[in-house]
Amino acid sequence: MVVAGGDPPSPHAAKGLPDDVYVIAADSGLDYAVGLGLRADLVVGDFDSVSDLGLAAARRSGATIERHPTAKDATDLELAVDRAADLYPDRLVVLGGAGGRFDHVMAGALLLAHERYAHVAIEARFGEALVTVVRGERVLHGGKGDLLSLLPVFGPARGVTTVGLGYPLDDEDLLPGSSRGVSNVFDNLVASVTVREGVLLAVQPEG
Repeated sequence: MVVAGGDPPSPHAAKGLPDDVYVIAADSGLDYAVGLGLRADLVVGDFDSVSDLGLAAARRSGATIERHPTAKDATDLELAVDRAADLYPDRLVVLGGAGGRFDHVMAGALLLAHERYAHVAIEARFGEALVTVVRGERVLHGGKGDLLSLLPVFGPARGVTTVGLGYPLDDEDLLPGSSRGVSNVFDNLVASVTVREGVLLAVQPEG
């Protein structure tokens, strides 16, 4: 799990996750991790926003501290996700806030769909929204009538097929800049999304 800085995540963001999850905190994400009852194993960033008390407590608890210069070519979130991907986990969950700077939220969502993380099943909670990166096939869970938007990134998503959605897609192409995949709905409690070529962000606004 990566806990991002910026605005605090939802207080329920860590619900249902295993107790032995490996936690990487990105700068002030350390303070948010503590607020969620999580112990950080690794803390990365330039530490311009984390509290001194939080950083000292992390050192005492045995967390690895990785400090970077303020003038750098990557956000603290990207540094944290890179470290997580280096561990080759089966699943990566990113927790972050949805308010604050729109450019940070947008950059964070696009970051998770980057090809260099293709070996990891990634999902993120930005505030109340659940964002799942879809390559190949992903199974999604929701409530009947819950909203789901499918957004292609970095190019067309070709051969998109869905099962369990109110407005099904059958081997269709979704193009960047089109709203074709916006505001679909769960027809059941479980839905599947398959992409033959490309990558999608599956966004559940109230996930």
